[in-house]
Amino acid sequence: MPLANEQVLRDEIIETIRQIRYGEVVISIHDSEVVQIEKREKKRFGLKKEE
Repeated sequence: MPLANEQVLRDEIIETIRQIRYGEVVISIHDSEVVQIEKREKKRFGLKKEE
């Protein structure tokens, strides 16, 4: 993968991580190359902090 594409890929992964508060980012790799970035976001309701 050319260097410019690597930076674009890094930026995309970082931006995906920044977009979610709770959840997962799944990176799929095929033949040593990233082919997909999947964002699984969770919505949480009614959480109470323990005192």
